[in-house]
Amino acid sequence: MSDIINYKNAVDIIKTAILQSQYRAAKAVNKEQLALYYSIGKFVSENSREGTWGTGAIETISQTLQKELPGLRGFSASNIKNMRQFYEQWSILTNRQPAAVEIQSPENKDVINTTQLLDINRQPMAGDLDLMDFFALGFTLHMEILAKTKTLEERVFYIHECAAMSWDKYELRDMLKADLFHHQAQMPNNFLKTLPKKQQALRAIEMFKDEYLLDYINVEELGVRDSKDIDERVIENSIVQNIKNFIMTFGKSFTYHGHQVHYDKMGHDHWIDLLFFNRELRSLVVVELKKGAFKPAYLAQLSLYLRILDDDERLPGENPSVGIILCRDADKAYVEYVLQDYNKPMGVATYKVTQDRLRELLPSEEEMKRLLVANDRDNDNIDDENKVD
Repeated sequence: MSDIINYKNAVDIIKTAILQSQYRAAKAVNKEQLALYYSIGKFVSENSREGTWGTGAIETISQTLQKELPGLRGFSASNIKNMRQFYEQWSILTNRQPAAVEIQSPENKDVINTTQLLDINRQPMAGDLDLMDFFALGFTLHMEILAKTKTLEERVFYIHECAAMSWDKYELRDMLKADLFHHQAQMPNNFLKTLPKKQQALRAIEMFKDEYLLDYINVEELGVRDSKDIDERVIENSIVQNIKNFIMTFGKSFTYHGHQVHYDKMGHDHWIDLLFFNRELRSLVVVELKKGAFKPAYLAQLSLYLRILDDDERLPGENPSVGIILCRDADKAYVEYVLQDYNKPMGVATYKVTQDRLRELLPSEEEMKRLLVANDRDNDNIDDENKVD
């Protein structure tokens, strides 16, 4: 039996070494590819933007490249244009070099220098952008970020989170869709007051958002006329069926422990909606679902659950349990006011479902009426003109 344990330990050590090596190799490949694409983007930008090339030049170049290099991938016309965009958006990397650092470039403009991006030897934006994070991402991930963000701060944020959390393309899209950047560290909470370590409190504040998009809950499929009428248990069941998606809205450090977890305390039954464990916080995390707006009574209920978990489930070395109320609406200022009297770490976030997002995209009832009146007026004018004719 001891031999099996030793072999298992050996396998884990070797597997870790392999994965680390693969990760370093992938980063090296990313770095070379990004340097190549950046340089090609610069070359294409200088010639296409300044009018050196005629219309359709990029399409012709792409087709010719693929004929002369059969099997070549990644050089379609649209991807070459992406390389141009990549250069134009990130030329700030080389333009912010100090005077003492001279980037060597060929005298001949028609020669592509593929080392320009690699020659950067310091963080060019006063620590805002970590170059290790930058080069850890592949070109596809970079283009996802460039296409769906507007500011440098947003891009730096998603680059760092993507590298730190090892998101793939689909996970990154989910985070961009949920607008993680604008919802980070906005959730009303009492973590700084109630968690024993400041670093842990700051991590918890950073980890949770003030709003979550549960777009995998389809109101129409549930047979509910109005998304506000969804029962809490229906939402919970939908989350459980899509637990991987739900965990990804929080982060990869969460482990699912169960739903409707039962505790008998002094002859009284208690049922926790959703229970997780977070490895970074080293804490059990309770998520309580509420179908309506926030009520102060929800915090009292959650505080009791956290007390029970700390008494009955918390292991030596683990931090205090953390609780999140997830409801439809919440007045942040009011929530923060009510939270002051609680000594258990808690926060209150809101959620949206698919139908809510559709409502945001559609005109309001008043706007629809205004448009209909304007349309009727235009039709009447057209009829009057036809009568004149």
